[in-house]
Amino acid sequence: MPLEASAAVEAVYASDWGRIVATLIRSFGDFDVAEEAAQEAFAAAIDQWPVAGVPDSPPAWIIQTAKHKAIDRLRRQTRFQEKVESYVLSGLLQTVVEPDYETSEIPDDRLRLIFTCCHPALAPEAQIALTLRTLCGLETDEIARAFLVPATTMAQRLVRAKRKIREARIPYSVPESKDLPARLDAVLTVVYLVFNEGYAATRGQPLVRADLCAEAIRLGRLVQLLMQPQPSSEANGLLALMLLQDSRREARLDAAGDIVVLEEQDRTLWNSSQIAEALPLIERALSTATGPFAIQAAIAAVHCQAKRAEDTDWKQIVRLYDLLEQQQPSPIVSLNRAVAVAMSEGPQAGLTLMDELAQSGNLEGYHLLPAGRADLLRRLGLKSEAAVSYARALELATNESERRFLERRLREVSNTVHSIPR
Repeated sequence: MPLEASAAVEAVYASDWGRIVATLIRSFGDFDVAEEAAQEAFAAAIDQWPVAGVPDSPPAWIIQTAKHKAIDRLRRQTRFQEKVESYVLSGLLQTVVEPDYETSEIPDDRLRLIFTCCHPALAPEAQIALTLRTLCGLETDEIARAFLVPATTMAQRLVRAKRKIREARIPYSVPESKDLPARLDAVLTVVYLVFNEGYAATRGQPLVRADLCAEAIRLGRLVQLLMQPQPSSEANGLLALMLLQDSRREARLDAAGDIVVLEEQDRTLWNSSQIAEALPLIERALSTATGPFAIQAAIAAVHCQAKRAEDTDWKQIVRLYDLLEQQQPSPIVSLNRAVAVAMSEGPQAGLTLMDELAQSGNLEGYHLLPAGRADLLRRLGLKSEAAVSYARALELATNESERRFLERRLREVSNTVHSIPR
C-alpha cells in the first residue's frame, strides 16, 4: 500500500474508530453488526484507497461503506425483514429519525455516546468495559489490564453485555439532564481509563499515547462543563489529576524514547500552565468532598509542587494513600502506597508491604509489582535478588519502552546479560 494511503487508514482508525462504531450502533442497534461492518469498511479502504486515492473525508467514507456492508450482511440473512421490523419495534433502529436530543445538554458527540453506553441497566463493570471497547477503541487486552483480569475473562464479559442489550432490547437514547448524575461515576471512570492507556500504553513502541491523553482531557473538560453550575467534586478532581499527570509528559522520556523515572526527571520541562490550572480545581474538589479522583489529584499535586525530588513530602503522600485505600481499596492502590512508604520510611518498609501483596496473589501477572520489588532490592544493595525480580518483570512487560528500562536496570545489577528474556 502506498505510504499516503496507509497513513490515512491508520490515522482514521486511531482517531475515529470509536465515533464510527458509535454512529453504526445508533443506526443498527447492534454492537456486533457495528464492529464487524466497521472492520470490513477499513479492510475495503486498505484495498481501494491506494488505487482510487484517499477520499476528501476518510471517516465519512468509512461510515458510508460500513453502512452498506451492514445492510448487505442483514440482507443475506434469511429473515432480514423480520429482523429489521424487530429493531424498529424495539426502538433500536433509528435510520430515519434521529434521537430527539438537545445538543447543548451534552456538547460533544462522543461524550453523548459515552453517557448513552453507560446505561444503568448494565452492571457498572460492563458499562465501563463496553464503552472502552466500542466507543473508545481500546482492545480487549487493554481493558483487561485496567480491570486486572485475564483477557479471556474480559472477552466473556463483553459478550454477555452485548447479549443483554440485544435480548433486553435496551434502547440507546440520550439521557435527560436529571438522569446524568446517576451515570456520572461510570463516565468518569471511562475517561480516566482512556487517559491511563494513553499515559502508559499496554503494548507497542511508545510508552505515551498523546492522542488518548489529549482526548481524555478534552472529555474531562466537557464533563466538568456539563455539570455546571455545580460541577461534581470528582469531575473537578479527575480533570485536575489528568492535567497534572500529563504536565510531566515531556520529562518522562529522554531523546531516545527511554523512560526517565520521576525522581530523575528535569522538572523545568513540566508544563507549568497545566499545573497552574489544576491546583485550583483540586482546592474546589476537596472543599466539597474527598472522592478517589480528588485524592489522587492531591497526591499528584504534592509531586508537582516539589521543586526537587528530595523536597517531596512523602509522609503527606502516605497519608493521602491511607485515605484513598479506605475509600477505594485495591491492590494497585496498595502497591502505590507501598512505594510511598518506601520513600518515607526506607526501602525495607516498602519491600515488606510488597512481599505481602505478592503473597496475596492479587497482582499475579502485573509487571509493576516485581518491577517495584526489584527497585527496592536494588536500593538495599541486594543485587542478585533484584536481578530475579527484574527478570520476572521483563517476562510480564509488553510495552517496548518499559522493557528497555527494565533491561537497563537488569544489566546494572547483573554480572551478565545473557539471562535477559526476550
